[in-house]
Amino acid sequence: MVKTTFKIALDGPSGSGKSTLAKNLAKRYGFVYIDTGALYRTIGLFVCERGIASDDKAGIISCLPDIKIEMKLENGGGAVYLGGKRIGDEIRTPVISKYASDVSKIPEVRAFLLETQRSIARENNVIMDGRDIGTVILPDAQIKLFVTASPEARAKRRYNELCERGVETSYEEVLADMKWRDANDSGREIAPAIPAPDAILFDNSGMTIEETVENAAEIIDKVYNK
Repeated sequence: MVKTTFKIALDGPSGSGKSTLAKNLAKRYGFVYIDTGALYRTIGLFVCERGIASDDKAGIISCLPDIKIEMKLENGGGAVYLGGKRIGDEIRTPVISKYASDVSKIPEVRAFLLETQRSIARENNVIMDGRDIGTVILPDAQIKLFVTASPEARAKRRYNELCERGVETSYEEVLADMKWRDANDSGREIAPAIPAPDAILFDNSGMTIEETVENAAEIIDKVYNK
């Protein structure tokens, strides 16, 4: 008998708050949270540390067999390990953001990670956030939200987040990176970061974290019987 699980897909651009929203909703509903962006960032980190350029497609593909990446369920969420080492904030810098965006355009990289993500969703009620969850990874998700906000609002959030983590950067650098990644992710040929046809557009530009969670929960509660 096939196990029936409930899937919530949160897509949207960088800095839209979808990861924070996903973590809060996962705790609220007791779901497993999967940060798919962290997987691509981890591959970007590996490639960067190898000295391979982010646009060197052949070089990136050639090193995939050497990447030992795991996602373990810890405290209701997904912890990413690279070569047995737990990955932390080193994947959140602007440099690795660019690497993550570039490697995510490569079909071989996406295929490399696809089954890892789907296998967890087959066995657990999940909330998964990324850029193509509702369109590619979990097209059968019962709830699909495309979370967005203005570039300036998103850059401010990401800048504050990086500052709190002790990462040295500037608001201008983060905003420029945000705008570049928006154009890069939405315009790519492979799994572009666009809303699924049946996704609900969820703009949280003027919302606090608490308001974002409550408004999203209202949408989810109409479908999911707690």
